[in-house]
Amino acid sequence: VQLQASGGGLVQAGGSLRLSCVASGRTLRSYVMAWFRQAPGKEREFVSYINHSGGSTYYSASVKGRFTISKDNAKNTGYLQMNSLKPEDAAVYYCATRGLSLASPRAMASGGNYDYWGQGTQVTVSS
Repeated sequence: VQLQASGGGLVQAGGSLRLSCVASGRTLRSYVMAWFRQAPGKEREFVSYINHSGGSTYYSASVKGRFTISKDNAKNTGYLQMNSLKPEDAAVYYCATRGLSLASPRAMASGGNYDYWGQGTQVTVSS
């Protein structure tokens, strides 16, 4: 499956952005989807994941309550709605997929367990 992320941009602190991740080649219904981010000089960080049906989600503590992950399997597209953005949210955001869910949320939050990655979209938050 190929993933194409988009929707990044420059936003003021407190603002919102919605990222999209379009999948091609296979139906997104077959995959768990996650979002990760990486800021300059920092390691890649897990943000959120959503299961195959979209009925189960998980968030990192740093974004819980502000970000919402979703997926529209009919459109083969996943989303990350980001509200109340903070300067520390600035990063390149990547979507990723894997075929099977893992029992451990910690395992699902590990980028090494994902098979396919999008190219990343830049999010900049001004203070």
